[in-house]
Amino acid sequence: MWPLYAAGFTTAFGAHGIAANLGGSTVTSLMVLGGLLALYDGAEVLLKPVFGTLADHIGARPVLLGGLVAFAAASAVYAAADSPGLLWAARLGQGAAASAFSPSASALVARLNPAAKHGRAFGSYGFYKSVGYTLGPLLGGVLVWAGGLRLLFVVLTVLGAAVAIWAALAVPAVPPLPKDRQTVLDLARRLAHRDFLRPTAALAAATAALSVGVGFLPVSGRLDGLDTVATGAAVSVLAACAAVVQPQAGRALDAGRLSPRGGITAGLLLAAAGLGCATLPGVSGVLSGAALIGAGTGLITPLGFAALAASTPAERLGQTMGAAELGRELGDAGGPLLVAGLATLTTLDHGYATLAVLLGIAPAVGLVRWAAGAWTPH
Repeated sequence: MWPLYAAGFTTAFGAHGIAANLGGSTVTSLMVLGGLLALYDGAEVLLKPVFGTLADHIGARPVLLGGLVAFAAASAVYAAADSPGLLWAARLGQGAAASAFSPSASALVARLNPAAKHGRAFGSYGFYKSVGYTLGPLLGGVLVWAGGLRLLFVVLTVLGAAVAIWAALAVPAVPPLPKDRQTVLDLARRLAHRDFLRPTAALAAATAALSVGVGFLPVSGRLDGLDTVATGAAVSVLAACAAVVQPQAGRALDAGRLSPRGGITAGLLLAAAGLGCATLPGVSGVLSGAALIGAGTGLITPLGFAALAASTPAERLGQTMGAAELGRELGDAGGPLLVAGLATLTTLDHGYATLAVLLGIAPAVGLVRWAAGAWTPH
């Protein structure tokens, strides 16, 4: 499991270490910032279902290894020469590479653990991914301060190559399982079922809040006079809270103390509250927003993936994880674009508030229905 944890750390550290530090001297326009944040995830939107299905056909391990090698190569593109065009190319390449090794790692987490321990397994995987989210903005800020954005890409090149070697040596081969022939209609029916749609929609909403928090809370911090290291440290609170909550949520799920539906509802409300706090002035708004968004996403992520694994045949895990990751990346790309567009037309606070309302609608409606049913005489 350790190389899988390292793979999760790599994609998180790379994505958010760069994202949290793009809003400095390298990128001066909010629309360009939103575009660069969305580019990485846009590549994943197109390619994750493809690589997830490929993992079911040839095995998840070779797709994992190929993705890690490609991530190192893409990072080396900008590390070799500093230019705006190569920055866009490197981010696109990193996103395409993550499309391969991220769903493969999720599928391997499910395959290498019994169903009764899926909550804990995905909670642990999410913990180390959150460590990457935590160290990304903070350590990324230090690296950018010390040697510019190119130094951060050099570190990512070395990290991707090292994890690829480790995974090649330690991850066991998990052969693909025999499967019945599946038509396009069969796939559409399975992906349209509520057992897939509900956790995937929640994961997409959580990822939208996470991406906006990492990308735009540093902007709010700089408007309040914080430097890059301080804003990176403040945003790291978001990932630290997610890292603490995820293993606890997974263990509570396995022990029967927490249901996927109840935990996901609470997580969405917490993330929405965090976005609301981000509209408050001063450092307190940034810190409280980061903490609540982190806690909300920490609840949703392991519960969502465990629910997907429980409702999916083992031979289709790669395809399901790839399709679910597609939903997440739509949120990851759509969240920054929505907030950036509204910030350009109005203010950044309006962007935060709008996304908060969108996240809170579904759980609020669910709570109202539950309360109405509870108070109805029988």
